[in-house]
Amino acid sequence: MEGDAVLLAGSAGTGKTTLALQYLVNGITQFDERGVFVTFEQLPDQIYRDATNFGWDLRKMEDQDKFRIVCTSPDLMLHTEGADHILSDALHEVQPQRLVVDSLSHLAMYLDQDQLRRELYRLIMLLKARGLSTLLTWEVGRVGDGSLAISDVGTSFLVDSVLLVKYVEIESAIKKALVILKMRGSDHDKRLREYEITPQGVRVSAPFSQYEGILTGTPRRSMMEEAADSWALAFSKNKQKQSGIRG
Repeated sequence: MEGDAVLLAGSAGTGKTTLALQYLVNGITQFDERGVFVTFEQLPDQIYRDATNFGWDLRKMEDQDKFRIVCTSPDLMLHTEGADHILSDALHEVQPQRLVVDSLSHLAMYLDQDQLRRELYRLIMLLKARGLSTLLTWEVGRVGDGSLAISDVGTSFLVDSVLLVKYVEIESAIKKALVILKMRGSDHDKRLREYEITPQGVRVSAPFSQYEGILTGTPRRSMMEEAADSWALAFSKNKQKQSGIRG
């Protein structure tokens, strides 16, 4: 929703940065909403290059004052005054409606949990006060052992929405799953959906309707699916048997 702070959590390689960039590109190209991309881990040239692979001309968007990259270090974003100072030029020049921070996990290297919770609260409130729709990425390890790592520092409490992306193994193949864990003010889709990283960016497809236990890391065919398969097999055998009798 407009003005919300959304947490995008997932392990390394799940496409968080790609999805975050696509969020800004779609805002510019489809909704005329300008964007700022704040990164702690990649240099601008690498971001330009990776975006080009998806057909996104970020340099052209920058020339049109619709997009900016702010490449900085985590320690400069730890205080409200510091964050405001670092972002002030980009916010003034672009006047964005959307902003990405990639990723909050880097701040955890400088602070303990209590300090990190306070600083994240201050940063999120600063961005909300400016009316920005914000996407914040967060790197997690294993998800599904009974405790979500995104809750370790109370991060999920601070944001309006939580989107989880992760790898899953189904029938000896690695797939990617996406699920909305939380979205304030919305009766959102509760199903886990498969997504792919295509030459045009992230594409979300059908839900994993035939499996259970995907979020826990131990996917299995649902009891309903197994029952349906058993019924179909029994029906097929019975039909073959009747055909043999008639023959």
